[in-house]
Amino acid sequence: MACIHLKINRMKMRWKTLKVEVLILFTVGLLGILFILQGTNDGTPEVEDKPPKKINIATPRAPHNSYLPALEWVSRCKINTSVERIIGFSELPEHIKDFLRYRHCKHFPQILNSPMKCGGPASSEEVFLLLAIKSSPGNYERRAILRQTWAVEQKYSGAQVKTIFLSGTVGDEKINKRMKRLLEIEHKTHGDILQWDFKDSFFNLTLKQFLFHQWLEENCPGAHFIFNGDDDVFVNTFNVITYLRGLGKNGADPHLFVGQLIANVGPVRESNSKYFVPVQVTTSNSYPMYCGGGGILMSRYTAHAIYNKSMTLDLFPIDDVYLGMCLQKANLVPASHMGMRTVGVRVPSAKLDSFDPCYYRELLMVHRFVPYEMLVMWNAIQDTDLDCGQKHGIYIAM
Repeated sequence: MACIHLKINRMKMRWKTLKVEVLILFTVGLLGILFILQGTNDGTPEVEDKPPKKINIATPRAPHNSYLPALEWVSRCKINTSVERIIGFSELPEHIKDFLRYRHCKHFPQILNSPMKCGGPASSEEVFLLLAIKSSPGNYERRAILRQTWAVEQKYSGAQVKTIFLSGTVGDEKINKRMKRLLEIEHKTHGDILQWDFKDSFFNLTLKQFLFHQWLEENCPGAHFIFNGDDDVFVNTFNVITYLRGLGKNGADPHLFVGQLIANVGPVRESNSKYFVPVQVTTSNSYPMYCGGGGILMSRYTAHAIYNKSMTLDLFPIDDVYLGMCLQKANLVPASHMGMRTVGVRVPSAKLDSFDPCYYRELLMVHRFVPYEMLVMWNAIQDTDLDCGQKHGIYIAM
């Protein structure tokens, strides 16, 4: 019996010990849970444990003859579907619908850049004239002939001329891949192309203009004068330099914006026109004065003014009208120049040849030429044996 009682007592002691151990473990576990809960409620925001998205950014100071490959880029530009509630939106042509949906988008990734075109911002004052030429990706022949003729980079009696081509992309994916490769090859050789990742179209010429002025402000702010034109215009660079030098030593500092002046016109409302601008884009029936976009000369003062005003001005589908809007907002006025002909040269008789170099020897710019005509005319106006008889001075702006 004594042995039995002893075993019972031992079992009771073990049970008491086990209950104490369980109670201790329970208490420790409860305290641990309370500590964890307290740690998550200390006011620190939760952080999602995911790696950040990588964004490749173009190096701002690449070598002159380098080209930048296509970059990974996350666009902040979102479609604005609210414009679809505008009365009459559904009846508009698709390209105008797209313009309204993305009108607010002004920033696109740059595929090709030439940040040292002017030697860098600090040295850009050494550039007397910058030729900024709008050129679609497929216009290789035009770019090639311009590099041999009026857009060749050289000094004209000490006046440094630099050239840059402005381009976008092609909508078709297969063709765009070829065009991008073409521009890469050209840029690697010449270092003279600025390309952005937006569709190169007529309604996006304004976007191209805006992005160029942004590039100019960042990379070539000191260039004295800028010629802004199309790749199918003929420019007598010799006469342009003569005209600009005639403005005086400080000619780049005052306002200058000359071309073929257009005034007292308004939006084209015929839907079958290339220049169709419906009331959904603007209700105004008049445009400010502007110069035809085929070719314009401006001073650096005016280029800076356009850039500043463009930052707060909505994009408009007609690029030359948009420049006129920027000038109006800056309280500046465009001017006409008799030597700049964006609608070609008109001869007094059908018997006369409108391609006679004597008509072009005294002009600054004429629109439009095909590539072979560029080469023929460029050589013709430099012919010292060319006899044009009486010459007429046309450099005075009206």
